[in-house]
Amino acid sequence: MNTTFDKKRVLVTGGAGFLGSHLCEKLLKEGNFVICLDNLSSGFKENISIFETNNNFEFIEHDVIESINLSVDQIYNLACPASPKYYQKDPIKTFKTSVYGAENLLNLAEKNKAKILQASTSEIYGDPNEHPQKENYWGNVNPIGIRSCYDEGKRAAESLFFDYYRQLEVNICVARIFNTYGPQMHPSDGRVVSNFIIQSLQNQNITIYGDGMQTRSFCFVDDLIEGLIKVMNTEIDDPVPINLGNPEEYSILELAQIVIELTNSDSKIEYKPLPSDDPTCRRPSIDLAIEKINWRPMIRLSEGLKETIAYFKKVL
Repeated sequence: MNTTFDKKRVLVTGGAGFLGSHLCEKLLKEGNFVICLDNLSSGFKENISIFETNNNFEFIEHDVIESINLSVDQIYNLACPASPKYYQKDPIKTFKTSVYGAENLLNLAEKNKAKILQASTSEIYGDPNEHPQKENYWGNVNPIGIRSCYDEGKRAAESLFFDYYRQLEVNICVARIFNTYGPQMHPSDGRVVSNFIIQSLQNQNITIYGDGMQTRSFCFVDDLIEGLIKVMNTEIDDPVPINLGNPEEYSILELAQIVIELTNSDSKIEYKPLPSDDPTCRRPSIDLAIEKINWRPMIRLSEGLKETIAYFKKVL
């Protein structure tokens, strides 16, 4: 394998979202022409407004469920709500976004002979019976639960990607993204890091669902974006999904206590019932990322949280 990079026309679907806007920014800094495509269902124009005067940036309001014809060299498919609050609002649309969107973008990649990256998810693994989760673990997913529109949609998208690779020789890569946080998270997106920071900054009770002993691994957004670009620009002879996440594992209760300390908050912990199908543990094995793309996260949780808290202070 070898790693190469030069200026390209790059399509980022879901580019007005949290991860997408950070990816657009990084790709622009590297000198690419970036086409940001988003239907703004969970992305926000404010996230990309700073790029509007950049001659190397174009925004297209479009839904990936519908096909589109563009001339591109690379495609990053980030189009799908990632927060349960958003993806459970219209589960049929969520599933279609993952599956129809993948099909339309794979067809576009085939037409352009472009390389395409699928932003997959740790939810592929469901409530895992293996810990930490390796890429060869097939998962333990409820196919008919309230989270299945997202979990199974992403699993089906991966299946399409590898069938297009085997049958049509489309140049694909797949990154399985674990919990990511950082500036530009939306205050009301319902994710645990943003929830805890907002509640603590306002001295409200911090809401924990269940006993707080369920674990997650939190990757700072700058590390994650570097990983996505490395996945895209590293040529691997036989593509495989690659986990991107921080293998440091924290319980939800530990996260709440860290946020309270960093914000110097008077917030107390409030416990509520655990939603159905909420995974009890989540931690990536990143051995493949180290081996295949020479990537590992560098930013510790406390360091990343300080930067994220500073962002939310400005927002509030």
